Amino acid sequence: MSARMPRSPQTAFGAGRSIDWLLQVQASGRPNKAFLTWEPFIGQPKTWSYGEFTSQVSRVAAGMRRSGVGRGSRVLVHLDNCPEYLLAWFACARLGAVAVCTNSRSTREELSYYTSHSDARFAVTQPNLEALVAAVMPGAAELWVTSCDGASSRATEKCRRFDSLRAEDDCGSQSISGSSAAFVQYTSGTTGRPKGVVLTHSNALWAARVNAAHEGLTASDIHLVYLPLFHVNAMCYSVLATLWAGSSFVLQPRFSASRFWEVSIRNRCTWASQISFALNALAAGQVPSHSFRMWGAGISGHPLEKRFRVPTLGWWGMTETVSHPIVGDPHIASMAGTIGHPAPEYEVAVVRDDGSAVEPGETGALLVRGVCGVSLFAGYLDDEQATADAFDEDGWFRTGDLVTVHGDGAISFADRAKDMLKVGGENVAASEIERVIISVEGVRQVAVVAGPHPTLAEVPVAFVVLEYERPGIEREIIDACRERLSDFKVPRAVEVVRELPQGTLGKVAKNLLRAQLRSAVATSELRSEASNGERTHPTHPGTTMG
Repeated sequence: MSARMPRSPQTAFGAGRSIDWLLQVQASGRPNKAFLTWEPFIGQPKTWSYGEFTSQVSRVAAGMRRSGVGRGSRVLVHLDNCPEYLLAWFACARLGAVAVCTNSRSTREELSYYTSHSDARFAVTQPNLEALVAAVMPGAAELWVTSCDGASSRATEKCRRFDSLRAEDDCGSQSISGSSAAFVQYTSGTTGRPKGVVLTHSNALWAARVNAAHEGLTASDIHLVYLPLFHVNAMCYSVLATLWAGSSFVLQPRFSASRFWEVSIRNRCTWASQISFALNALAAGQVPSHSFRMWGAGISGHPLEKRFRVPTLGWWGMTETVSHPIVGDPHIASMAGTIGHPAPEYEVAVVRDDGSAVEPGETGALLVRGVCGVSLFAGYLDDEQATADAFDEDGWFRTGDLVTVHGDGAISFADRAKDMLKVGGENVAASEIERVIISVEGVRQVAVVAGPHPTLAEVPVAFVVLEYERPGIEREIIDACRERLSDFKVPRAVEVVRELPQGTLGKVAKNLLRAQLRSAVATSELRSEASNGERTHPTHPGTTMG
């Protein structure tokens, strides 16, 4: 008998099921239970039951289908958090279309790349982004514009109001394979351009079920969501997990320190995914009595845990992993400061440079193994080479992160081997910023590293070597980055140096630059960002602090 047992496609996780299947099942079983509560900054809150939300999805899907959206169509979803984002996303899933989810803070150059690379032919956006989307998609078949930011749409021939999609007729359920692409999320990598991570319906169902289990969600939980829906944290860890558990969630446009407790208390929220800059902002104020029973905060036993009176769950994941290959336990406390233990749904390895396993106390490269299209992403959009390069010969996904393994099996995050920055919760590839800076006249070399920051954790700092002396080059570099990059990717400081420190094989020793920054901050010598006053406590771009 062969040691390798044959597997039927019908027995694979997610086979015969889709995102729309899950939505329909929950709507059928709990039609009147609250699913989504929208808490806008302007206007009154509004709640949709499971039944009402599913009916709206069906109507939007019918309107999209009349406009030509069908199986395999790629639809750009370029929005801030709002109910229309979710209606469009789930409507695409019902039709078998692919939602191309992009950062609403993208520049024209970035968005132009996303739309051309994904070959999106339809788009959903909001009034203040309408002109930008129309400019980068001149050949769009349809562009639907919401009213979520309170402004008015131009409503031209190809720019129609989103509400026009809410047809009176219904869109019947489609037979969608679990292996079909459901959505694409662009994520920063080590190359100059972000990659489109393709996630299937089975990926989404895996995210829903596994994340709900990891978080210990029940039907009585109410999840607060302020993180952007174009990231897996909000969509997979929060929205889809809520859907699987049959619980409820409250959606905010973005983080607001002044509104966080008001909204949380009024809605009796019990769960939330948090990031460091938000916790730091909230720690500056009073902590009222609340209903939160747990926060996903990246590390277990967060230093602010006692102040907020909320246990924190450690976890680690990427867009490519859908869920958390490393996670704490909602019932048993993990070692403080760790990201958790290997999750039973994944294989996790931590290895030295020679491929051998590390010993307790050692730091090594983090590898993850799972099933592509189910527990791991299906691949990078239209890039077979990048997909192949992401795995080793034994099928282990190279995460590009370094972690430390402790004696009890708990794991701590150590560093990013992929030269990535984490700016207020946003992944930023240093190479993206370097690509822009090197194009500025007079720049011979550039190295971008993470500088420490009291609220954002990390911010980009650029070190440049010039071909010749150029007064005002720092401001010119900042302006070039502001024009071509999202605001959170813009360096907070530009340091002109005579040379960059060299490591082995002639590579720039970025570890020495990071150490230099830490020392400079400790002695208050780091120059502020090109005289724009953002030296000490800039608010996180795209968030409301007051």
